[in-house]
Amino acid sequence: MVDAKILVIDDTKSVLSALEILLQFEYKSVQTLSNPNQISSFPDLSKIDIILLDMNFSAGVNTGNEGLYWLREIRKKAPHISVIMMTAYGAIDLAVKALKEGASDFVLKPWNNERLLATVRSAHELRKTQKEIHQLKQKESNLKQVINQNNNYIIGNSKALNRVLKLIRKVAKTDVNVLVTGENGTGKEVIARELHRLSSRKDEVFIAVDMGSISESLFESELFGHVKGAFTDAKENRAGKFEAANGGTLFLDEIGNLSLQMQAKLLSVIQNRTVVRVGSNKAIPIAIRLICATNCNLNQMVLDGLFREDLLYRINTIDIQVPPLREREGDILILADFYLNKFINKYGKQGLKMNQAAQEKLIAYTWPGNIRELLHTMERAVILSEGNVLKPIDFLLEAKNSIARENHPCTLEEMELLMITNALDQNEGNYSAAAEQLGISRQTLYNKLKKSK
Repeated sequence: MVDAKILVIDDTKSVLSALEILLQFEYKSVQTLSNPNQISSFPDLSKIDIILLDMNFSAGVNTGNEGLYWLREIRKKAPHISVIMMTAYGAIDLAVKALKEGASDFVLKPWNNERLLATVRSAHELRKTQKEIHQLKQKESNLKQVINQNNNYIIGNSKALNRVLKLIRKVAKTDVNVLVTGENGTGKEVIARELHRLSSRKDEVFIAVDMGSISESLFESELFGHVKGAFTDAKENRAGKFEAANGGTLFLDEIGNLSLQMQAKLLSVIQNRTVVRVGSNKAIPIAIRLICATNCNLNQMVLDGLFREDLLYRINTIDIQVPPLREREGDILILADFYLNKFINKYGKQGLKMNQAAQEKLIAYTWPGNIRELLHTMERAVILSEGNVLKPIDFLLEAKNSIARENHPCTLEEMELLMITNALDQNEGNYSAAAEQLGISRQTLYNKLKKSK
């Protein structure tokens, strides 16, 4: 017994009885209507899986126009139902017209029982397939919404920020490649997400990739995918980040940390707009909006032979420079209030406020870690607060700076961080060069920085 609902619509009672008897042994629910005018008031029509619909209801009329009319009405109310047309007049042109109008099949009266049952089974399989496709599309839509969810907001009204927002609005509607530059912690990914949100791809997926966290050995597999058996751990086919972002936006953060070898592979994909999975020879076309970000001076890296000039031209059609927090006059307190309220709700510290002296301290601070540092500072202050008022002493900003200024680290981790910071300063933010100077791998350097944040 197939779990499907069948509805038969015919003005001849003997036809309704015969079909009901034939179908009831194979399908869970078989209902009949002798008047097509009842379709408009039929309860839960969308829950019907298959309709067998006569093409002629008026005596002496055999044009099939009545059936086509009711087919259109059914398609309006329940477009996913499989409709099989029935008629004693088997003109080929009428059958073709019914199929063009959306019928799934066509049977002639008198019918052959086995052939009719086979037609209904095929229509049921089509209905199941359409349901599965609809469910997959719904899941895909829901997944995109989850992936694109982002609790980071562009907050502030400073002139420096408004200049950036104005540029974003101009660029977002195009598909040009964008390079977002700025110091660590300025919110480059937030800018990239805003570009995506305002673009024509806003309903598609936004994929962010931290290039600094991908080892050179896994670079191609992570970005371009692989086929089963391409290497030891390749137990199944896998799409890379470029394929996953197809139709949407791909954000490559820390682009300045790639080796020249990885840069060459990336350039080839950007130029050809195709990817080839590791272990395959098949080129897969991709249609993405590419946004890259870095805190490095790529122009200087080109002069030093550390970054390919042709790759820079490819990713740098538009350069959006994100200002550091110290240059966003008036935004520090706006951001501080936003994060204060956020963490008040998160940690249940209702009624907590900052006094005037604390606000002045935040304004006077240079925020070398930018918005990221401000966020962590506010969270720490809220967690450790003991009263209802946050005072200057609750923000340990000078103490944090004094370690770097006096060059007297107190722990091994602080000493490592100081050495890494100095190496990065000496190499103008280039991770590969700093790692080589320190005698460690770029991945190790990157992991230590991540751990310290």
